[in-house]
Amino acid sequence: MTAFTPPHTPPRRSPAGPPGGLPTPGRFAHLHPDDGACLMEAAALLAGDRFTDSPAGTHPALAALARVLNDSVGDATRLALWPLAAELADARPADRAYAPWLVGTVVAEARVLRPASRRLARRGRACRRRGERLAHARPGGMPGRVADLLWWRGPGRRHLEHALRVLCDAPDADQRLARLLRKAVAEARDGVDPGGRVPTADEHCNR
Repeated sequence: MTAFTPPHTPPRRSPAGPPGGLPTPGRFAHLHPDDGACLMEAAALLAGDRFTDSPAGTHPALAALARVLNDSVGDATRLALWPLAAELADARPADRAYAPWLVGTVVAEARVLRPASRRLARRGRACRRRGERLAHARPGGMPGRVADLLWWRGPGRRHLEHALRVLCDAPDADQRLARLLRKAVAEARDGVDPGGRVPTADEHCNR
């Protein structure tokens, strides 16, 4: 996925080194840990996986979110998010409703910034309908896996990228994105029901 760096946000650097002996945090993918690592590559190392930004222990939708955030935020925010690598290494809910739930949550966050966007409204409803339909579906089975993969590689990914572009244009993009990722990781690991109803933009605004 593409990084969405806000053009008005100057680069920020932190004097602190990488925590826990991990490679130096950096944007985009890397060929070797000696060159640095993105957040998901660090998660792969902690999981004992091969050096990849798509480790087996992380749900693909959550990994996609983490990759975009890693590449879009400033250096100081990226370093502050680095401890999440250990949690991302083991964050793969089995529920089929998880991906539309996560994407719908990101879309709802974007609607806080653009409540009049009809496109975001349509995409939020589409995620909510799919999540509700899959809430009680059994995991596994080839037809279901194929259907979920097609949704994720098609409309699911498009919905997520559009919502993230909106969030990255916010003046406080780093703070919004960091908060979003921390919440997503915590809920993935705590077993929050991904079949639950995706909040609307109005509910987010009234918090």
